[in-house]
Amino acid sequence: MIQALTPREIVAELDKYIIGQHEAKRNVAIALRNRWRRMNATPEMQTEIMPNNILMIGSTGVGKTEIARRLAKLANAPFLKVEASKFTEVGYVGRDVESMVRDLVEQAVSMIKTQKKEEVKLKAEQAVEDAILDLLIPPLSAKPNKKSSKKSSNSDIFDLQNAENLSSAEDIELNEKTRAKFREKLKNKELEDKKVEINIPQSFSANIGLVGPVGMDDSSMQGIHDMISGMIPKNGKKRKLTIAEARKYLIDEESSKLIDMEDVKTEAVKKTEDAGIIFIDEIDKIARPSGKSASGGDVSREGVQRDLLPIVEGSAINTKYGVVNTDHILFIAAGAFHVSKPSDLIPELQGRFPIRVELQGLSKNDFIQILKAPKNSLTKQYFALMESEGVSIEFEDSAIEKIAEIAFNVNAEVENIGARRLHTVMSTLLNEFLFDIPDVITKGTTIKIDSELVDKKLSSLVKNKDLSRYIL
Repeated sequence: MIQALTPREIVAELDKYIIGQHEAKRNVAIALRNRWRRMNATPEMQTEIMPNNILMIGSTGVGKTEIARRLAKLANAPFLKVEASKFTEVGYVGRDVESMVRDLVEQAVSMIKTQKKEEVKLKAEQAVEDAILDLLIPPLSAKPNKKSSKKSSNSDIFDLQNAENLSSAEDIELNEKTRAKFREKLKNKELEDKKVEINIPQSFSANIGLVGPVGMDDSSMQGIHDMISGMIPKNGKKRKLTIAEARKYLIDEESSKLIDMEDVKTEAVKKTEDAGIIFIDEIDKIARPSGKSASGGDVSREGVQRDLLPIVEGSAINTKYGVVNTDHILFIAAGAFHVSKPSDLIPELQGRFPIRVELQGLSKNDFIQILKAPKNSLTKQYFALMESEGVSIEFEDSAIEKIAEIAFNVNAEVENIGARRLHTVMSTLLNEFLFDIPDVITKGTTIKIDSELVDKKLSSLVKNKDLSRYIL
C-alpha cells in the first residue's frame, strides 16, 4: 500500500536531506500524494486518473536525482534511475527503452522478496538453528529390538528391556542433553567462529553475458538465460564456513523456500504499476538543439524520444514476471539543458511531462546548510568514519563557512557541479587525517577544524588559477 503522507509531511521529510529547491519538493510531494488519492478514488475513476509526470530543469549537483531517490524511499516504491543517453532506437545495437520497465520490475521483485523474507524470518531462523545443531550433534533415535519389534503395554514406546536397547536409550538421553546444551550456546552466539560443512548448490551465473541477434529484446534474452540455467545440473559444492557465515546463507536459503514466488511476482507487478517511479536523467542529451539540421546521431536521438513516448503515455510491456502496464508509473525526467531547451524535445514527449520545475543554483549559504543541516551531511559522514577508529572530529562554524566559500568560488571559476564540489573540497581537506589514522593519530584524539586550518590545507586551491588540476 502506498504510504499516506500528506504533501507537507513529504516536504518536511525531504527537507531533512535536501537544502532549498522548495518548488521542486512541492511538486513531487503533490505527485506522490496524488497516487494515494487515486488508489482511494472510486474504482471507475482509478483507471482514468493519470500521473502528472515531472520535468526537472537544472544544473548538475543541485539535487534533482536526490529528490527523486528520497521520494521513492518515502513511498516505499520501486525506483529506477536511468540515463536517456544510454538508450538506442529500436533496430540499433544497445539497450531498448522497454528495458527500463523490466529493470523496474526487478527492483519491485527484490523489494517484495525482502518483505516476505522478513515475515518468515523467525520461522527460518528456527529451522536453521535445528539444521546447524544437526551438523554439530546429529540426533540419535531408538532402534527396535532386532529379535522382536513387539511393543510394550505403552504403545507409544519401543520395548527397551534388553541390554542393547537399554544402552541405546542411555545414548539417546545423553545425546538430547548435549543437543540442549549446544542449542543454548547457539542461541547465545557462543559458537559463531566454529566451522561447519554445508552444501552450497551451484547455479548458472547471472553475470555470464549472452549475445543474441540484433533486435532481440531483453525479455527474449532472459528466456534463453533461464532455459540454459535449467539445463545445467545444480550439483552442490561442500564448503566449510563459520557458523556465523553459514547462518546467514542458510537463513536466506530457508526464507526463499518459505515464500511463494508466484505471490511475489504478482505483488511485484502490481506494485510496479501502482507505485513505480522511473527517473530519466540527461533527457536533454536526446534533444536536438533548435536550428540544427537532423543528421546522424540527431536522428537516432529523436528515435529514442519516439520509443520513449508510448511507455510514458502508457503501454503494456512484456517482462519475465508478466505483462506490466505503464499507465500509472510516475516518470520524472531531468536535464541541465545547457545546449538544448525543453522545447527541443518532440512535442508529443513534451506533452507527457506537464509539470515543469526549474531548480535553482546553489549559493554560499546553501553550501553552509548542506554541510550542517541534512541528516546525512558530509560533516556527519566524516564524523562517523573517524568515530569508527575512536577518533573525534569537530568543525567550527568559521571552518564550515570557509569550506562553503571555497567550494562556491571554485564552482564559479571552473565549472559549476553544484553540491558535488563539496565532496572533493572536503576530501582535499581531510584526506591527510584519514591517512594518518590510526598509525599517527591514535584512538581518543580529537581533531579540531577551524578556519585557519582550512586556509592552510586549501590554500593551493584558492591561489592556483588552474583549479581543474586539483578538482575532479
